[in-house]
Amino acid sequence: MTKPIYLDYAAATPLDERVLAAMQPYFSDAFYNPAATYVSAQNVRKAVETARSQVAALLGARPAEVHFLPGATAADRFALEYILARHPDKRLLASAVEHPSVRRVVQGHGGSEVPVKSDGIVDLRALQKQINDDVVLVSIMYANNEVGAIQPLADIGRLLTQVREQRRQAGNPLPLYFHTDATQAANYLDLHVSRLGVDFMVLNGGKVYGPKQMAVLFANGSLDLHVHTGTENVPGIVGCARALELVQHDRHTESRRLQILQKLFFHLLAEKIPNVTVNGSIKHRLPSNVHITMPGQDNERLLMALDEAGIMAAAGSACQASSEEPSHVLTAMGVSDGAAQASLRFTMGRGTTEADIRRAVDVLAGLVASHSA
Repeated sequence: MTKPIYLDYAAATPLDERVLAAMQPYFSDAFYNPAATYVSAQNVRKAVETARSQVAALLGARPAEVHFLPGATAADRFALEYILARHPDKRLLASAVEHPSVRRVVQGHGGSEVPVKSDGIVDLRALQKQINDDVVLVSIMYANNEVGAIQPLADIGRLLTQVREQRRQAGNPLPLYFHTDATQAANYLDLHVSRLGVDFMVLNGGKVYGPKQMAVLFANGSLDLHVHTGTENVPGIVGCARALELVQHDRHTESRRLQILQKLFFHLLAEKIPNVTVNGSIKHRLPSNVHITMPGQDNERLLMALDEAGIMAAAGSACQASSEEPSHVLTAMGVSDGAAQASLRFTMGRGTTEADIRRAVDVLAGLVASHSA
């Protein structure tokens, strides 16, 4: 039997064996509650604080600015709702391609969406115009989970710094915070919060070959934010920190490897599938992402047929896989509903090989040809 090919790494990654090894003691021998006062429990507390320091070092942050929460959705909501609680009558801005966890909060509190261009990159001029004197927070995801577009966070950070200075000179005391969901970026991009100019950053263990339902929330120390989640998930915290260390250490090497595979993927698709189009920026794109539209095709039919052939892919965000609505990301990019329903996302990772790419494209091309005949 042919080995299945997994091309949905943006949805979930397998647990790294080195991460599992780091977590293992805290499931069994070192099972103690880190809040207890006896020596064995305090040794577990040290493991939690060591993990916090490890993540802080990766982010260029202080350990007190690093918080662990049960999942990225919870972390995103916590950050946004914390600001809303402090400034209940002020407004939030978020890009039109944000994750649903962010969009729901922003829309639920009367916030506004910042448009993106056809390549999925935020329109900086539009963003600048939308930041009025009542905007207290801007949320822009670092890299899009559907089309892989990488947003210019450092440029946005500099823009927000200018706005803060203008407010100071005008006597407006309202702060302006910058939040980013970086869950898709951690495998490949710089996470240094000062270089990026962000006040909040969310990372997801389940996207970096670490434990699921384990997230990191960086919050600028000036906010004096305190997170209380009950008994801490020590194996998850230790594993998340170790996973982030590993992917950040290898990010340049892995990015170069995947860029070669991505280029091959695009070349083979163009060669074998007539009229295929690539969605999202080519230049500013995660090396793992291939998102395409095949006019006249039905993505649900293709996904089922690919699955039967042993190839696992996606039509978009895993969080919206059961929705019959067109992707809000593609809609924001100006893609028609019909084209959106003819689109597929393939995301590569550590286990992806050249042979996988060649077989996946051959199978997909065969399915498209049979439907078009």
